[in-house]
Amino acid sequence: MKKPVSIYRFFAPALLITGILLASCSTSASKKEGAPDVDLHTAVVTENAAAVKQHIAAGSDLNEKDPFGGSSPLITAAVFGKTEMARLLLDAGADFNFQNNDGSTALISAAFFGRPEIVQMLLEKGADKTIKNKYETTALDNVSAPFAAVKDVYDVMGNALAPMGLKLDYAYLEKIRPEIAEMLK
Repeated sequence: MKKPVSIYRFFAPALLITGILLASCSTSASKKEGAPDVDLHTAVVTENAAAVKQHIAAGSDLNEKDPFGGSSPLITAAVFGKTEMARLLLDAGADFNFQNNDGSTALISAAFFGRPEIVQMLLEKGADKTIKNKYETTALDNVSAPFAAVKDVYDVMGNALAPMGLKLDYAYLEKIRPEIAEMLK
């Protein structure tokens, strides 16, 4: 008999989101000379490619943790579906297996939020599909559960991140989750 799905194992991304929300309102304490005034997380969320490129050129820490959830800019890009920002960060050497405070990676986040282009990029770079977050779930685990079992988690995250521009299309997520699961097998 299959073990019942616990909704709590899906709350790792919710905690990650809280960190992103708080971090995007702050500036980097370790700003490099030549880096723009906007912090890297905010540049990613707002799709400010020029600022991301300035951070890269200035040698900013591309894996800088946000101060609350410990997410990297690449995880931020994965959550918000910022494909071009993810590409810039990956091409510049961002750590694609970086884990935030809950152990979630960009791959776990991209899978959960239905970002197949980012999932594909991460897999092509060699992202580790076996990494588990502190809730003992992998990227595949997070998209294998029935959508109905995790809808409440999407509700919480969608409401929390709507002010930052996150829009969740439930019909799309329900459709894409099995496709992403196949990519991760």
